[in-house]
Amino acid sequence: MNPSFTELNTVRGLDSGPLPRYVKAYITLLQGQGYQPRTVREHLCLIANLNRWLVRTGRTPRDLNESVVGRFLKRHLRRRKAWCGALPALCRLLGLLRAAGVAPPAKPIPRTAAQRWADDYRRYLAEERGVDGATIYNYARHIDRFLSERFGAGTVALSQLQARDITQFVKRHARRHGGGYALQMVTALRSFLRFLHYRGHLTIDLTPAVPTVAHWRMAGLPKHLPVGAVEQVLNRCDRTTAVGRRNHAILLLLARLGLRAGEVIALQLEDIDWEKAQLTVRSKKGQGWAQLPLPMDVGKALALYLRHDRPRCSSRHVFVRTVAPYVRLSHSAAIAVLVRKALENAGVQSARKGSHLFRHSLATEMLRQGASLDEIGQVLRHKDPDTTAIYAKVDLEALRRLAVAWPGGGR
Repeated sequence: MNPSFTELNTVRGLDSGPLPRYVKAYITLLQGQGYQPRTVREHLCLIANLNRWLVRTGRTPRDLNESVVGRFLKRHLRRRKAWCGALPALCRLLGLLRAAGVAPPAKPIPRTAAQRWADDYRRYLAEERGVDGATIYNYARHIDRFLSERFGAGTVALSQLQARDITQFVKRHARRHGGGYALQMVTALRSFLRFLHYRGHLTIDLTPAVPTVAHWRMAGLPKHLPVGAVEQVLNRCDRTTAVGRRNHAILLLLARLGLRAGEVIALQLEDIDWEKAQLTVRSKKGQGWAQLPLPMDVGKALALYLRHDRPRCSSRHVFVRTVAPYVRLSHSAAIAVLVRKALENAGVQSARKGSHLFRHSLATEMLRQGASLDEIGQVLRHKDPDTTAIYAKVDLEALRRLAVAWPGGGR
């Protein structure tokens, strides 16, 4: 039986002092994130020690900041076994105190001149260009690196920028990454240089100095798994554990519906309509939000996970961490890691190991079963038909009928 708030609040050292009045809100926060009573009590014991230390040293919550918390932990953990959760616990408490207006706000970390220019560019993209957050992040990371490498932590003298600075930066980083990364990098540089010229920070438009990255539409083939490999991965998924059953449900969403990793992470409990067997997909790409039919095996896997394995927490996201704090999966990279491990466990070899591998495999299998490109585009929710057209290149039987006989070749 879970101990009540009253039992948890009887921790020695929380009967007086400046912090007990905030303990109830802290407990509510931890319980909402799925922490177990034992862990909550450990947190409270730490806060009790901090409370006694504040009283003993004549401090109040107004004196608390990251530096003071660090000094307390250095002294506190020297006298007892180090606890890896101590710093996150007190940072969480500090955030709660700041939200209540008790502790002073965090001091901003000093930004270098290069970082301030990059921040100005971010605001320009968001406020004047209306660019979405993901694109701002993807563009600005290249600008952060470019300015930091060119000017370091010193003054940013834009008048010293020359064409060779730009070309050398592109050459230096393009060779380390794929074509898509290089294409995004030069696009971001052109956007940033146009911004500087538009604002009058550059008297000469340096946009033409940005090298062109070789890129041909429809040049590559969509990477997909061979026939039977998808089912092999799904069948080899460990469903004897809570983590395995969660991962199996995620893999089914990727394989049966072709969801993107970000769409899986964004999925919320109210997005599942069990009566109509429909799934609402929250997407920033393609056709945006859409409703898809919920296949039987996907629905069963989701129901099993939600009934027996998903931790009780305040988060509305379907897929959450398996250890507290129970919050949604942090990034699409978490799905990529899940896919890579599933491929390895099933013994399936593939040059690509990201979540899009299942999306491409679904489209390829639909084409093999006779689906039209329009039907595939509807399932994958492509906005542009040309995006779907690349799958025509994997229909070898149709291509053979179009191939011209090689002169002098065999019949």
